[in-house]
Amino acid sequence: MIFLMDLQMMLLDVIYFILRNSVRVILRPRTKPIDGELVLITGSGGGLGRLFAQEFTKHGAEVVLWDVDSSSNEQTAKLVRETGGKAHTYTVDVTSREDVYRNAELVRKDLGRDVTMLVNNAGVVAGQRMLECDDELMERTMKVNCHAHFWTVKAFLPQMKAQNHGHIVTIASVLGLFSTACVEDYCASKFAAVGFHESLAHELLAEEVEGVKTTLVCPYIVDTGMFEGCKIEEVELLLPPLEPQYCVEQAMNAILIDQPLVCIPRLTYLPVLSRLLPWESNVAAYRFMGSDKCMYPFIDTKQKRLTNVPVEVA
Repeated sequence: MIFLMDLQMMLLDVIYFILRNSVRVILRPRTKPIDGELVLITGSGGGLGRLFAQEFTKHGAEVVLWDVDSSSNEQTAKLVRETGGKAHTYTVDVTSREDVYRNAELVRKDLGRDVTMLVNNAGVVAGQRMLECDDELMERTMKVNCHAHFWTVKAFLPQMKAQNHGHIVTIASVLGLFSTACVEDYCASKFAAVGFHESLAHELLAEEVEGVKTTLVCPYIVDTGMFEGCKIEEVELLLPPLEPQYCVEQAMNAILIDQPLVCIPRLTYLPVLSRLLPWESNVAAYRFMGSDKCMYPFIDTKQKRLTNVPVEVA
């Protein structure tokens, strides 16, 4: 009898949350204020990381910028300060847990306060077919895109839990929800990042740490040059590469309402449902859209760069 009552309550909860989130698509909830928050962003030297730094600054947050490239990181800080924001730069190799832990302590010592929002944004891709790729490059992808999340979260989550206040943001990818050919290292790392994030979110909920929020961001291909040449010709009109600014703005919208998951654009929620279909059905859909070979031009572009051959991208 108790089991049946629990089952009934669970089903009611499921229906309630489905309806609530459907309404949220139309009526956007109130955003939370983040002025005064201390936001640490990894991979802040360019691309999405730089834009996130600027967006958080617009909302009154103070930003800590971590990147392995000190020059580009200082450029991000300069852009933030030009708009009246506060930025603190640190040259950090997020693949090194020792470097992460050392700089985390340095941030606390320098600023006299704890990081309250963590944005794990740093990401790389080898850009070579697996059998032709150096082992070190594949390891690097896993270390930057996944392992680094362990070290940064271990460095900053204890203080968030102690204060029952914080927010952990994982910038993953739709390629962490479904895959394509020739980017095994990237897909594996992003699937791992998604799994890490979801497990962490479940842990916080199970421990009833209600003040520490999580947001998983899964964007489609973003036009930052990371996947230059990648094309899905059959759906390019419906799904062109995302403008970086649009991507970051959509992610910020989700962060500011404590949305647990956001796929950008919304159309990319649909392929997730393909997991319910037979494998052969997925293959047929991939072939129809051309997404089974969409990375071929990207791999060729990357290879030509490595061999110093001039590249023409249509």
